[in-house]
Amino acid sequence: MKRLYRSSDNKVFAGVLGGLGEYFEVDPVVLRLAFVFVLLVTAFIPGLLAYLAACFIVPAKPGGQA
Repeated sequence: MKRLYRSSDNKVFAGVLGGLGEYFEVDPVVLRLAFVFVLLVTAFIPGLLAYLAACFIVPAKPGGQA
């Protein structure tokens, strides 16, 4: 079963978008560009709050898994 984790290898800030990229098998750069677009459209605050919430909700990848 596939699980969503924050990426430890492909991260810029906390690894949330890198983890989403690994989960959905999408290039994380595309997700990062989409996130920047959402930040600009929503005037930053809702997007930042969603990202910070994801930082606390999505667990970090355990060390032994690849």
